[in-house]
Amino acid sequence: MEEKIPERVLAVDEDPYVLDLLKREVLGPLGYEVEVAEDAGSAIRGAVNFGPDLIIASLTLPGLSGKDLLVALRSQGTEVPMLVTAPEGMEADAIQAFRLGARDYLVKPLRETEVVAAVERVINDIRLRHEHDRLTEQLADSNRMLERRVRELTTLFGLGKTVTSTTHQGQLFSKLMEGCLFVTSADLGWVVLQKESSDELVLRAERNLPPMEAKKLHQNWDDGVSSLVLLSGEALAIHGEGLSQFKLSEFGQAALIAPIKAKDRPFGVIGVARKQAIPFTEREQVMLEAITDYASISLVNARLFQALEERAKRLEQEFEKSDGRIYVDSEWLESLDRALRAALAETGNLIEQNRSGKIKKGLNTIKGDLETLLKQLSEIDIGEPE
Repeated sequence: MEEKIPERVLAVDEDPYVLDLLKREVLGPLGYEVEVAEDAGSAIRGAVNFGPDLIIASLTLPGLSGKDLLVALRSQGTEVPMLVTAPEGMEADAIQAFRLGARDYLVKPLRETEVVAAVERVINDIRLRHEHDRLTEQLADSNRMLERRVRELTTLFGLGKTVTSTTHQGQLFSKLMEGCLFVTSADLGWVVLQKESSDELVLRAERNLPPMEAKKLHQNWDDGVSSLVLLSGEALAIHGEGLSQFKLSEFGQAALIAPIKAKDRPFGVIGVARKQAIPFTEREQVMLEAITDYASISLVNARLFQALEERAKRLEQEFEKSDGRIYVDSEWLESLDRALRAALAETGNLIEQNRSGKIKKGLNTIKGDLETLLKQLSEIDIGEPE
């Protein structure tokens, strides 16, 4: 439970007895923190140093009166509520004090019950105002958080549409970097992919890396951490002293790196970093991992699409050279027939798995080419070359 902080009261009066009464007998026992002053000058200094929540001031102070004190404090921008006290017969002065902003008026000699009632009315108003301000700020924070969550989900939705509808890696990487920096509130980011049949990593995309590192685009990459994430297959958030032993500390003071996987096998990573040592949160890690899932889908689709397209083109070129009449042995022909039918089946599976209209259209084109090749293959004469 949050510890309650006692309200502070500054009592200003020319009579030491009144000050002692307010501090030791009335307000102190109720838990208020009380400071006293015997003139307006001391009261002004007290208002600055003590920071009271409430001021109780006499209208008959020597030198500057209670009204003058009220004017002086208001002129300095101090909005501390004030109760004024005065002997009977000074009602006109009290009315002027009200016009200047006084909250209440107590007649001397002071009565304990009246002082307590007046103080608690003002303090309760203060507490209500503070609670209202606190709740207003909480609501504003909640609204800001909600707006960000909506923007994050919108970003992920848009990114999902992009990565499932494009095989252009330049466009893909640009969207990945933009989305990663937004959902993680990072300052810089990078994408590295593993070379085929090799453990080496290559920098394929970057955003806001230092100039010397940005020049390494499409070159080998080693930041000391990405290779470890690729090996473990688990995302890693690191900052402060833990990061200082790696080269990655040259980029920032906090980093988050997540693996890109295909069938649970990592083949690349997406990393983001902050220049300040502000740790990445668990939610930010979840958001980055969601983006790596999108990246995996798109990169795998792009590789399959490219492989099938190249295979179909090679076969089509061979048939064009032969003008439909080539003489081959039956064993080679059967092997070619099996390969074409396997490619046709694989293409059919990809069509069923992909929801993107653009990718489906391309795959259907390849499927049609393969069916044409199979038909042409069935018309080939088998025999010995002339």
